[in-house]
Amino acid sequence: MAGDDCLFCAIVAGTAPAHIVLDEPEVVAFLDIRPVFKGHMLVVPREHIVTLPELLTPLLTALFVAVQRGASAVVAGLGAQGSWVAQNNVVSQAVPHVHVHVVPRTKGDGLRGFFWPRQKYSGDDEMREYADRLRAVLAR
Repeated sequence: MAGDDCLFCAIVAGTAPAHIVLDEPEVVAFLDIRPVFKGHMLVVPREHIVTLPELLTPLLTALFVAVQRGASAVVAGLGAQGSWVAQNNVVSQAVPHVHVHVVPRTKGDGLRGFFWPRQKYSGDDEMREYADRLRAVLAR
């Protein structure tokens, strides 16, 4: 079921304008209207799903196969040296519909670490504690 007020559902349905770059049975990709760099695309499932953890494996696979193709396309089609792939869930997710950013990258393009503020663990004990907590959930 489509989100009634979802911009990405409207793009998928063809009722909102977008520069579509990939149109497949389960997935659509289009240019971001506020790109980090020209050629920055968003890859979305046709189905309205809000966050990545909600995706069932077949759709997750279709989505990331399209992301992989997009990462190759920005190199082959735009002359980028590589790509940056990013996805947010809830926090910093401007549109509540799963979407993966595929951004062309070139060495020296000016994209800096402000996207990735780094923190330090207090030591091995704290790292072990975090690893143990994550391992316990992943083992379920």
